[in-house]
Amino acid sequence: MFLLLLGFPLLVSCQTQNAYFDSQKAHHSREGFHNNYPGREPDMGDFFRWQWQRLLRDAPEQRADLVPWQAVDPSQLTTSQGRSATWLGHASVLLNSHGVRVLTDPIFSERASPLSWLGPKRLTPPPITPEKLPFVDAVVISHNHYDHLDLPSLKQLNAQLGGPPLFIVPLGNAALLRQQGITHIKELDWWHSHTLRDDLRITLVPTQHWSKRNLLGDRNEALWGGYVIQHRGKHAFFAGDTGYSKDFRDIHARFGAMDFAMIPIGAYLPRDFMQRQHIDPAQAVQIHLDVQSRLSLGIHWGTFILTDETIQQPPQDLAQALTNADVDPERFPHWAIGETRQLP
Repeated sequence: MFLLLLGFPLLVSCQTQNAYFDSQKAHHSREGFHNNYPGREPDMGDFFRWQWQRLLRDAPEQRADLVPWQAVDPSQLTTSQGRSATWLGHASVLLNSHGVRVLTDPIFSERASPLSWLGPKRLTPPPITPEKLPFVDAVVISHNHYDHLDLPSLKQLNAQLGGPPLFIVPLGNAALLRQQGITHIKELDWWHSHTLRDDLRITLVPTQHWSKRNLLGDRNEALWGGYVIQHRGKHAFFAGDTGYSKDFRDIHARFGAMDFAMIPIGAYLPRDFMQRQHIDPAQAVQIHLDVQSRLSLGIHWGTFILTDETIQQPPQDLAQALTNADVDPERFPHWAIGETRQLP
C-alpha cells in the first residue's frame, strides 16, 4: 500500500514543462507523456475504496516458502556460448547472449521504497549479490517506480569491476541517476534504439503504464516502456510493468516474433483498480500470443507484496490461463527465483 500511495497517479501535483516535448509525437505533451491507448485511469475514490475494503477483511497469509527459490550458480552466468536467462526476482532478469549481458530493472534492496525502514519489504531474498555477478554490459530500466528503479542497486552496479554498464532509461529518467554519480547513461524515446558491442541492439518500446517518483509532483514527467533486445538474429522482449493494450501487437508488427519474453504476472488484484496499470495472468498469456513468443518467463511476483493476491496465486492463475488459451505450458513455464535456463 505504501508504495502505491507514494506513487499514486492522481495526487496533487504541480507539473513542469516537458523538456523533451516534440509536437510530432502523439505520446508527448507539454507537461510530460501519456499512453498510446488512453482510457479511464483510477481516481482517489477508487484508491480509498480499495483500502477500505482491505481494512474490512483479513489479510491473506504470505509465505515465502511457497515461492520456488534457489541460489544462483555464478558459473552458469559466465559462459560465452549460447543464450540464457536468469530470474533474479521481481522484474530483474540477467540475459546472457554469447557473453554479452543485459540486466533488467535490478533491485537487490531490502525494500522497494525511498526509506530503509518503511515500504514494501522483500519476502524472498535476492538469489545473488551484485558483486558476484559477471560483468554486465547494459542495464535497462522500464520506469521510475521504486520497485523498478532502485538507486542503491544501480550504484552498486555502477561500481562493478571493469567499468560501469551502460544504463539505458526512458526519457526524463537520466537526472535521477546523475544525482547518484552515474554518468554512463543513454536516454531513449519510444521506438528509438541504441547499439552496443557485438551489435547488441536495444530499443525502447511503448507499454501501458505511468510514472511518478515523488509524493507531490512529477506525474508522468518521465517516460516509461519496455524493451526489445536484439543480438545475433534473436529477439527478447522485456515488458517491465504494464496494463494490457494494443501496444504489444504493434511491437510484433515492427519486430516480428520474439524468441523470449519477460512478462509480468503479479500485482493485479483488485482488477477494478489495477487493470489500467498491471496485467493479470490471462492478459500475460495474451501478450505472449501477441508477440508470438517462443518461450516466456513470468516476472513481477514472488518478491514484494504490492497488491491483494496471495504470493502463490500468480503462477496458479497463469497455469489456468494457459489451459484456457490452449497454450503449451512448456512455452510459459514456472521458473524459480535464481533459476537459469537456456533460451531457444
